[in-house]
Parts: sequence; structure tokens; C-alpha cells
Amino acid sequence: MQTKFALLTGLGLAALLASTDMASAGEVLDRVTKSKTLTMSSDPAYPPQSFLNDKNEMEGFDIDVGREIAKRLGAELEIITPAWEVITAGNWGGRWDISVGSMTPTAERSRVLDFPAIYYFTPASFAVHKDSKAKSIADLNGKVIGVCGACTYELYLKKELKIDAEGVPPFEYNVTPKEIRSYETDANALDDLRLGDGKRLDAVMSALPTIEGAIKSGQPLRVVGEPAFYEPLAVAVDKGDPEFSAKVKEIITAMHQDGTLTDLSMKWYGVDLTKAM
Repeated sequence: MQTKFALLTGLGLAALLASTDMASAGEVLDRVTKSKTLTMSSDPAYPPQSFLNDKNEMEGFDIDVGREIAKRLGAELEIITPAWEVITAGNWGGRWDISVGSMTPTAERSRVLDFPAIYYFTPASFAVHKDSKAKSIADLNGKVIGVCGACTYELYLKKELKIDAEGVPPFEYNVTPKEIRSYETDANALDDLRLGDGKRLDAVMSALPTIEGAIKSGQPLRVVGEPAFYEPLAVAVDKGDPEFSAKVKEIITAMHQDGTLTDLSMKWYGVDLTKAM
């Protein structure tokens, strides 16, 4: 199935932001069914979950999951790329239908978004420059750590993370940074870390697959210590359309049961991340 991709910038994004009404019951499902198009928000710089390939096409684990959801809805997938802060703010007003963007269902986000189903779990880990002397995450206390802004890693470092999902392994706050430096994306933080140990950052907190992807691409980084917590990642939809939420939950449940999600996890990560470890 062909996937359309539109990168939102400048006036294009501003125009889409003009509408902020919440979905009404059945509205999203009806629109997707009639138009045969599922519009999904995504990030073009978040490998291996979602990224632009050499042909300027979106691909990755989240993209494949979104494409499969669209297929089971009898629709074509269209992708747009608003800022993460805009996605997590809710009140999408029909600008897009769904977020398959490795989002953690926190209590705060649940006030403005619905999370029909968890589709995988990922270890939240720390990266350091290869020249760093850090051997454990305890060595990161009092250091400058980079994270994506308004994401669960930032909340963890602020000791404010509350995950609103069942079956999540308990975790403790084991790192107290000297400074938390926020970035638009994980990729931007890792770019600063690769400049050298302590040049701009001492460490970055991100998803383990993202860190491993950066290392595989040749960045001079390494993982330090064990994962801080295992993060449930859920499909998100706007508040107000229980029919659409129920349909998405039905589809994700089926994808778990028939092995589709496991197959996609093995394809992109080499391990099955569909269950909490």
C-alpha cells in the first residue's frame, strides 16, 4: 500500500493549527471510512521507529505499524509531521486521526488523549560518548544530560514520571542530573553528545533502540548501565470518539494475537519488544 508523506512547515502547519475542536463520537471513524485515508502524525528523525530514507520516504517500525492499521481499516496511510509538543497537547481538531509515535500513556497525557492499546515496550536507557569514564548510571549523577523536550525521559529526570498503564514493571529514580538539557528530538541530543565527552553533554537518555541505531550508524557512543525503566508505547487518538478508539483497540489486539507486531519488532529491532521484559 502506498504511503503519502507531507512535512508540515511554516504556513502549512499554521493553517492546520487553526482548528482545535475535539472529535465528536463516530466522527473520526466515519471520516476515515468514507475518505479511505488514515492521517497519522509521525517524526521524520526518530530511527528506527520513524525516519526519512535515502529516497525521502518515511519508514520504520512505527510507520509499518501505522500502515498495517490503515490497511485493516481499508484505508491508505498519509503521514504528517507536527512537533511532538503539538501532538501531546491533544485537541487535534481533525488535523490528523492517529498518533503511532511510540508515545507513553502518562497520567498527564491521558487528560487530553485516549490510548486505545499498547503495541510494544522499549527499554529507556542512557548513552554516553565512547570516551566517557562512566561505567554505571550512578556515574551520571551531577552531569549534564540531554533529552527530548516534553517526553517521558525528561519527566523521569525531573522525577515526575507517572505511567498510566497496567503491567508496567516498577522503576526507581536513580539519576539526579546537574542540568537537564531539552531538545526538539532525541536525534538532536545525540548529535550534541557525539561531539565529545562533556563538550555539550555528558549523556543522553533515550529509547535503547534509538541509541543502538545511532551507534550502528557510526556515532561514537555507547550504552551505559541497565535500562532505567521499561516504557509502554501506545497508539494515541484524540478525545471524544469512542467508536474510533474501540476499532483501533480491536485492530491492535488482533495484531498482537496474529503475530504481526512481533514480526515487525523482529524486523526493526531484532528482538520481540511486544511484551514487557
